[in-house]
Amino acid sequence: MPNRILPVLLSGGAGMRLWPMSRELYPKQLLSLCSEKSMLQETALRVSGAGRFAAPLVICNQEHRFSIAEQLRQTGVTPGAIILEPAGRNTAAACAVAALRAAETEPDALMLVLPADHRIHDTAALLEAVDKAAEAALAGHLVTFGIAPTRPETGYGYIRRGRAVPGRHGVHQVAEFVEKPERAMAERFVAGGEHSWNSGMFLFPAGLLLTELERYAPDVLKAARAALAGGCADLDFFRLERQAFEAAPSLSIDNAVMEFTDKAVVVPCDPGWTDVGGWGALWEIGAKDDHGNVAVGDVVTEDARNCYIRSEEHLTAVVGLNDVIVVVTDDAVLVAGKDKVQNVKAVVERLKRQGRPEPVSHRKVHRPWGSFQSVHAGARFQVKNLTVLPGARLSLQKHHHRAEHWVVVQGTALVTRGDETLTVYENQSVHIPMGTVHRLENPGKVPLCLIEVQSGSYLGEDDIIRIDDTYGRA
Repeated sequence: MPNRILPVLLSGGAGMRLWPMSRELYPKQLLSLCSEKSMLQETALRVSGAGRFAAPLVICNQEHRFSIAEQLRQTGVTPGAIILEPAGRNTAAACAVAALRAAETEPDALMLVLPADHRIHDTAALLEAVDKAAEAALAGHLVTFGIAPTRPETGYGYIRRGRAVPGRHGVHQVAEFVEKPERAMAERFVAGGEHSWNSGMFLFPAGLLLTELERYAPDVLKAARAALAGGCADLDFFRLERQAFEAAPSLSIDNAVMEFTDKAVVVPCDPGWTDVGGWGALWEIGAKDDHGNVAVGDVVTEDARNCYIRSEEHLTAVVGLNDVIVVVTDDAVLVAGKDKVQNVKAVVERLKRQGRPEPVSHRKVHRPWGSFQSVHAGARFQVKNLTVLPGARLSLQKHHHRAEHWVVVQGTALVTRGDETLTVYENQSVHIPMGTVHRLENPGKVPLCLIEVQSGSYLGEDDIIRIDDTYGRA
């Protein structure tokens, strides 16, 4: 066994099939869908501690960087690096970047590639499979993990196992990768016993992966190398160079390398894995009542069966329905047949074409300093609820078209207003005139909560002129 394995957490997806919970600016891997922790946090904790793993390398969309950093901080996981993708280019480019980064300091490093949006019920079983995979990787193999199928699932890819690898118990050559099959074929796969679900998890020797990328996907490797070379540090992050990274072909690591290389092997395992790709998956793994319903939040059912009902805010009652998905957020409601949930993505794409905000962000918008949520809006005014984290501060800024009035309801605010510095306590307020340079800070040890009333001719978020910013946005 090597001293330590480098976990590579892939967190670049948007999770459109889990709309309206998942949005572009706050996608499914950042949400607490399967437990009290987010799926990113669960993934990071799964491969931390005990000296087995190095500090994880996280590759993510640049828009999610502060949320990811904060979630890792909350779990006590310190990443080795957070690398920012300027655009989505699938998993081949991300794996190439990770391998190049790992090889800089340890050419023989082993990389455990894990999507950040998977649910694992049995961590011990996964780690046992990782140990087998590590031994195979050290012997010169590129390892994928095959999940024991429990049903003829048509939403997953499959791996057909070949002959056993000599001297490697539980490790097989990959005979074939199969894309998402039709139902009849999936039934044959499950009955035949030679196929596993393709988990999308891998264990690669960094140097060997780079060799195979050079052989089978040189354009991907060339773009990744240029993006790293042209990238730069940005606060606690590393930002890949945009033009170079966007030149990478958008390929999965399966399509780029694993389907062609003769180094591919599969380790079958059964860790209670679920690719949380849609609402049907959450019904499958959820705790069901006597009628097969999974209810999350303030939910009442009457004569309903085999439904998934989730309410984030409002009392939601479902009467006389079978096999439906009902998801209620503060700004959208989804009702879908359980056998049609793959079509949610089409709805999201239609909303995006219409220029609607619901596919992009929630009403609660996360910022590096905390969050804000729109409470009410009308002609020439808007009311927001702001939460500023302890020790955090907003940018020094001004607005051309609006004035603001802040009422502190919890904590203490330190306010810069022009040449003044004011301390504003609970149940006190402060007015920021239009055009005045200002800043809001939380000097305390508890979250600062306040109500912000904006008034003026234009209230858009683009009417912010940042003069100085802790988070590099000025």
